[in-house]
Amino acid sequence: MSTPFLKMHGLGNDFAVFDARDVAIAMPLERVRRLADRRRGIGCDQLVLMEPSDKADVFMRIFNPDGSEAEACGNATRCVAHLLGGSATIETRGGLLTAVAAGEGVTIDMGAPRFGWEDIPLAYAMDTADMPLGWGELERPTAVSMGNPHAVFFVSDCDAVPLEQLGPDIEHDPVFPQRVNVNVATVVTRNRIRLRVWERGAGLTLACGSGACATFAAARRRGLVDAIATVQLPGGELGIAETKAGTLVMTGPVALAFRGETDL
Repeated sequence: MSTPFLKMHGLGNDFAVFDARDVAIAMPLERVRRLADRRRGIGCDQLVLMEPSDKADVFMRIFNPDGSEAEACGNATRCVAHLLGGSATIETRGGLLTAVAAGEGVTIDMGAPRFGWEDIPLAYAMDTADMPLGWGELERPTAVSMGNPHAVFFVSDCDAVPLEQLGPDIEHDPVFPQRVNVNVATVVTRNRIRLRVWERGAGLTLACGSGACATFAAARRRGLVDAIATVQLPGGELGIAETKAGTLVMTGPVALAFRGETDL
């Protein structure tokens, strides 16, 4: 029996989206790995399940290619919001998000960043604004939770960092008991940041919405950017703004690549 899915992306960060609101779909680890495989399956950075919610319009679950489940994903949230249309609320394991879809663009209120060491979480207490740690040329990151854990490194040229080598070591360091997303950023002006991301459980991706928000939050905490900025990723640009309430609003495009069916 074939199951329909949508292949979508936000700035090249791509997803296989399954609608399980009417009929439940099980996603055991090996199934996720097979579907996410770019040679033997559909191929995606994350697999997304839309499930019923008693708190919101939909409950969104996010699975990484290694089979692990993520708490949050900004680009995937925009894709799901686009499918729902108009104003929508989306429940995730990282919290409740509100979204407004208009045309090919979607704006998401990603909530307030959290900086407590136990919120990230870290293995032990330390200053999350300027962590006294280093891995090779990457030193003294800021730790941020956007519903999922992030470490943000500010460097002179993010493109010159061998992130494919350093990313796995940082992601799996014991200081991050739930692993971590690794962001390397270059502040160009007070309104522009260049960013590359090693995503926990996925590796290098063309874009990361929660990473863009985490990096903006870290830059704000260090006084490097103003309250509105553009984050430039390999796949394109996202707009991030800080509200008076302290939440972060992210705006960016989404696209439907194709519709398909697969034998689960």
